[in-house]
Amino acid sequence: MEMSMGTIVTIVLVVVTLVLALVLIRSIFSSSTGAVDQVTNAVQDQISKLFSTEDKDLAVYPADQNVPIKRGDDTPKGFAFAVKNPDNKPATFSYTLEVQGGSGSSTVGHNCGSLTASEANSYIVNPEGTFTASSGSPSGTQVVRFLAPKTAPACTITYSLKITDAQNTDFAPSTSIFVTLK
Repeated sequence: MEMSMGTIVTIVLVVVTLVLALVLIRSIFSSSTGAVDQVTNAVQDQISKLFSTEDKDLAVYPADQNVPIKRGDDTPKGFAFAVKNPDNKPATFSYTLEVQGGSGSSTVGHNCGSLTASEANSYIVNPEGTFTASSGSPSGTQVVRFLAPKTAPACTITYSLKITDAQNTDFAPSTSIFVTLK
């Protein structure tokens, strides 16, 4: 079987193109992983700064506790928090996030129309969880995310973040989180 010079050149070009495509794909995925690590490290740094400037057992990032969410966005957005465990040993904590001052079918706030507390709570991707914090230093960083449907009203919803220890005792005062749906 004979191959012409054109066929050989075509095969070589196809192989080179495939190799370059694989290298490009690998570099894209490795850079995106690096970006996620940088964001995680940046959040950890900001939380550490909050603990160093304030004498608190709970830090929330962003510090102003305002979380803007674009309605209909498929990418969850949210906030991070961490606790400073005062014990000399690792401890388990739980958190719960829910609409402040409302439950079930009651409406939320003045500017949210007929949005009910149940609907607003359904926007929280991970409304509760359990985590372990090591002793003495800020740790146990948790990220709470939101997804709001396009049909959600453009308004600000106030959520209450409650953190309890293993004995179900309040670890820190409830903290308000303001989620602005845009």
